[in-house]
Amino acid sequence: MADSQDKRLPATGKKLGKARKEGQVARSQDLGHLVAFAAGGALIIGMLRPLTDWMVSLLTQGLRFERSAVTDSRAMTTLLSDQSWQMLVFVVPLGIVMGLVAIAASALSGGWNFTLQPIQPKFSKLNPLSGLQRMFSFGQLTPMLKSCLLALVLFITGALYLKRHLEDFAQLITQPLHSALAGAGEIVLGGLMLMLLVLAVFAAVDVPLQRFLLARNLKMSFEEVKQENKDAEGNTEVKGKIRATMRARAQKRMLAAVPQADIVVMNPTHFAVALKYEEGGAGAPRVVAKGADLMALKIRDTAAAAKVPVLQAPPLARALYAHCEIDQEIPGPLFAAVAQVLAWVFQLRAAIANGAPLPSAPASIVVPPELDPLNRKRRPGAET
Repeated sequence: MADSQDKRLPATGKKLGKARKEGQVARSQDLGHLVAFAAGGALIIGMLRPLTDWMVSLLTQGLRFERSAVTDSRAMTTLLSDQSWQMLVFVVPLGIVMGLVAIAASALSGGWNFTLQPIQPKFSKLNPLSGLQRMFSFGQLTPMLKSCLLALVLFITGALYLKRHLEDFAQLITQPLHSALAGAGEIVLGGLMLMLLVLAVFAAVDVPLQRFLLARNLKMSFEEVKQENKDAEGNTEVKGKIRATMRARAQKRMLAAVPQADIVVMNPTHFAVALKYEEGGAGAPRVVAKGADLMALKIRDTAAAAKVPVLQAPPLARALYAHCEIDQEIPGPLFAAVAQVLAWVFQLRAAIANGAPLPSAPASIVVPPELDPLNRKRRPGAET
């Protein structure tokens, strides 16, 4: 594995997707705390009046002593049960709302990501040396120090706020219960808003910090990027061997079709094109094999072994090689030139069958200049 100092390249999309499946996303706990506290503060502000009435009613019931509660133990149990249910009716919905808010805050910072891989058992995590190394790594020390700093700042802020409003809390004792609860709620709400301000500052720093730490941890070395490209595109050597095997098989099939050809047109060693014409058919002559350089010589030798006529016609060979593919019919502009060659082939066959003198090869085969690659190269301003 490459040394961490060599990991300077940003993570690829594939590694980011893999990390996301493993649960590695940029989550900001401070943002979650901020949103949760903000939602709690909003609920308190919106429900301050009914909450105060509910607390007054609950305290009034709890501080009321009746004779039946002294003589009958079941009465006290019933009272505690009723008050517990009243508290649950308020606390459970509040807890559900706060839980949904926490999930929304987590999704807001790192997106929705559901995976079970982080909780799967891994024996590598049981190594104490690896655990100590992770514990004192930069990625672990930074969140721990940040959390300690946040706790210290919140403690100092809360202590200073309580010290400033200590006399206000003392005066609440002299007020009626309803007014005292309302005043306590206002003081607590002020402290909550101050805490929210501190959390907002930390969240503004923590969100980009978490993204930076994640990007830093997922950086890749050049060798890792190279290996990933190999895995994605396939090994170059293996792909080269596969292409070479396919090319060899195609050449073998092509050479097997040469003995069935009617004529092989050559230039004299650079190009070779084998043509086949089905007599009585509606189609034009088609190319059954073609090759350049060494393959051209193989086509020539295969044709000679099968006693297939070989004609030296450089312009026609170049045009057929450039404008025809295997198993493709020749283009219309070459019909006249190919017909001239096939006519010579039929005359040659007839002479051999009848024992007559062999006809001479065509002296001049006219090929349209625009189809001859050699003419295009010689043309002024043309690409070479």
